[in-house]
Amino acid sequence: MSKQPKLGRIPSIRDRVEDTLSAHRILQPHSLIDELDNIHGEDQATVDLKNGPFGEIIKSAQEAIVLPPFVAIAVRPRPGVWEYVRVNVYELSVEQLSVSEYLSFKEELVDGKINDNFVLELDFEPFNASFPRPTRSSSIGNGVQFLNRHLSSIMFRNKDSLEPLLDFLRAHTYKGHALMLNDRIQSISKLQSTLVKAEDHLSKLPPDTLYSEFEYVLQGMGFERGWGDTAERVSEMMHLLSDILQAPDPSTLETFLGRVPMVFNVVILSPHGYFGQANVLGLPDTGGQVVYILDQVRALENEMLLRIKKQGLDFTPRILIVTRLIPDAKGTTCNQRLERVSGTDFTHILRVPFRSDNGTLRKWISRFDVWPYLETYAEDVASEIAAELQGYPDFIIGNYSDGNLVASLLAYKMGVTQFTADLIAMNNADFIITSTYQEIAGTRNTVGQYESHTAFTLPGLYRVVHGIDVFDPKFNIVSPGADMSIYFPYSEKQKRLTALHGSIEKLLYDPEQTDEYIGSLKDRSKPIIFSMARLDRVKNITGLVESYAKNSKLRELVNLVVVAGYIDVKKSRDREEIAEIEKMHELMKTYNLNGEFRWITAQTNRARNGELYRYIADTKGAFIQPAFYEAFGLTVVEAMTCGLPTFATCHGGPAEIIEHGVSGFNIDPYHPDQASELLVEFFQKCKEDPSHWDKISDGGLQRIYERYTWKIYSERLMTLAGVYSFWKYVSKLERRETRRYLEMFYILKFRDLANSVPLATDDAH
Repeated sequence: MSKQPKLGRIPSIRDRVEDTLSAHRILQPHSLIDELDNIHGEDQATVDLKNGPFGEIIKSAQEAIVLPPFVAIAVRPRPGVWEYVRVNVYELSVEQLSVSEYLSFKEELVDGKINDNFVLELDFEPFNASFPRPTRSSSIGNGVQFLNRHLSSIMFRNKDSLEPLLDFLRAHTYKGHALMLNDRIQSISKLQSTLVKAEDHLSKLPPDTLYSEFEYVLQGMGFERGWGDTAERVSEMMHLLSDILQAPDPSTLETFLGRVPMVFNVVILSPHGYFGQANVLGLPDTGGQVVYILDQVRALENEMLLRIKKQGLDFTPRILIVTRLIPDAKGTTCNQRLERVSGTDFTHILRVPFRSDNGTLRKWISRFDVWPYLETYAEDVASEIAAELQGYPDFIIGNYSDGNLVASLLAYKMGVTQFTADLIAMNNADFIITSTYQEIAGTRNTVGQYESHTAFTLPGLYRVVHGIDVFDPKFNIVSPGADMSIYFPYSEKQKRLTALHGSIEKLLYDPEQTDEYIGSLKDRSKPIIFSMARLDRVKNITGLVESYAKNSKLRELVNLVVVAGYIDVKKSRDREEIAEIEKMHELMKTYNLNGEFRWITAQTNRARNGELYRYIADTKGAFIQPAFYEAFGLTVVEAMTCGLPTFATCHGGPAEIIEHGVSGFNIDPYHPDQASELLVEFFQKCKEDPSHWDKISDGGLQRIYERYTWKIYSERLMTLAGVYSFWKYVSKLERRETRRYLEMFYILKFRDLANSVPLATDDAH
């Protein structure tokens, strides 16, 4: 006898939502969207749930905290704008939460029920309430331009309001030398009439007449050096100022201020790791940041020298990279106090040791252990900088949390402009330089790196209810580039480093299996897809290998080469890297990748790496950057600068660097099958039409030349510094209230936290 079908109740919407959430305590955005999509059914209630207000909340949610029957959700309708709601899954009712209430709800995950109603909360919003800021998300990252437009509209209402500009130009000096204007010009009307006389005098001179030939004539009128090195340049500057005085315009003012001599001494801070020019890459805490800063200072020095020359000055600029002196330097130069940077004349690495009551620390210590040393270090650094520069720097750039804290302490002590980041430093900084918009405010669907500091909690310590406002005009995007003496297009045959091709071919094709490379490429006629990164979970190199291994069509079309980490697990001391090494070996065995895959250990020879990109381009291959998140993506810029078509993560800076389908392709590491299919489609199309490869290669190069070069970076940074310095002088943009609040927080709370880190000593090593 056949069994009768058993009747059962169809799960209600409440049941479905409750079942979905019961297995989780914190849900991330992709999980929320996937779970919403997994609610099946075509009845009207399900459709209304997905497409109604509840569905909209889930689609714009960035985090959900589950404490049944409630789910608290952080909703982000657009970049930089946050709301917090709580959903009762039994009733499907929604109520609004304050930031404090949301963070308190989140803390219950850690501490259970919160009984303390008096938690320390940091709130910077009241200090910034009256400070001008844009309101559109699209304006984020263009802070100085906004500030320039906003303050210009206030300052240029009448002629009397132009007096601060006159005061600024008259107060301009450098090491006792008067610049721009002297005491002969006491008023705006006098300045205007004298500009007319000076321009008339200059018009009668040949354009290339040197400044020294008419210096005394202009000095008698009231003009000092700094206007230019030739009659033509001086005339251009004076014409810009005349235009500003007659018909003020923010754009003209920015151009003028960008040419006024203001920056002669720069300090860049990077205390942790081994900072040197040779034999340091790959040592603990030492990697891309060293390369970035060395490229940065070379570009900055060139720009400073060019500007000083064009300004008609003969001052010597100085750039100091301040880092830690390590007496036990492991064969590097990290025990030398002062070291000139190669390729520069006036840029040096200044090393200052860590010290405590126990004396000077001789050995390297992890960046996680440096905190108890930083306050004393900042005092020592201030003295060393003052001695080396015979004065104070014009601005300070901080890098990473430790460098940013030292930068904040120095900027306060020396009263100079600070470019930096992190919670204390971001609120203390004059302005914050980022590489991309995404670093600040992400995308419509992803949160920016700095935006994540908007509100957060450290249970048991303190809550930050309003930490960073990404609309603040201190945020400015200035994108770096790649060193074009190393990274240049594969098509520039006369510059190619052909002497390295033998060693590159050995890296790629040598059948012997060594500690430096394993795997093999049997079909050398196939294009190579290539990736180079640290071997950790975020960089997702093993994810790339796995998605390649699973796609038979992709394996048929191309070979895969990765340069990452160690091959021998015994050589790594990093737990995460060890897990990735083991996973890589397992993938090679499971999918029988030998013949189509080559794994090469991390390479630190930059010249050969540059030629390696170009060699891959010769095979008509591509570069893949599959990270789950990448703040900027320097390897993406390097590959594109070499003319190599690039596929890079859509999470972070690369999504901004690459215009999808024009200068490369965006891939989603959370959907590896789709990324593999995109690669198959590209290489299949290139097989049928080889010009398609050239089109993407050329599109990438054009994108780099338009936006991502060190020349563009240094020009923009110097201009922003000039514009901000002017507005800081005339508008008193000191934010003193914020800084006093930060001092109190630092002294009462942060200093104790820093000192609670166990003091690392030489004996511990």
